Amino acid sequence: MFRPVISTLVAVLLGSAASAGVVEVHMLNRSGEDRMVFEPAFVQAAPGDTIRFVPSDKGHNAESLDGMIPEGASAFGGKINEAFDVTLDTEGVYAVMCKPHYAMGMVMTIAVGDAAAAPEGLLEGCVPKKAKERFEAQLSHL
Repeated sequence: MFRPVISTLVAVLLGSAASAGVVEVHMLNRSGEDRMVFEPAFVQAAPGDTIRFVPSDKGHNAESLDGMIPEGASAFGGKINEAFDVTLDTEGVYAVMCKPHYAMGMVMTIAVGDAAAAPEGLLEGCVPKKAKERFEAQLSHL
C-alpha cells in the first residue's frame, strides 16, 4: 500500500535534484595557442546550475568581478590552487577572472538563464586590454 507512494516520492525528489546541472571549468596555463585560460571560457547555464572550478594547473583561482555580475547576485571567489563550486540562481551575465592572471586576460563569462545580451556598460572602466578582448569574444556567444 505504501510502496507506490514511496516510489513516487523518491522519483519526484530525485527528479528535482537531477534538474540542476554541474559544469566543470578548468583553470589552465595553456590551451592550444592560448595562455592563462578558463576552459570553457563561455558557459551557458540554467538557474540553479553549479559551476565547478578546477585548478588543473597551479597558481589559479576564479572570482567574480566587482560590478560585473547581475544585480542581486552574490559575489563569489575561490582560493588559489583550490577547487570550488558556486551555484548560480540569479539570471544574467557573470564576468569571472583569475586574480593573479587578470591582466594576462584570464577571464570567462557565464550566462545564466535567458541572458540574450551583456548589460550595457559591462566592459566600461578599467578592464585590461587582453581581458577586454577575451570578454568581447565570449560575449559574442550570447
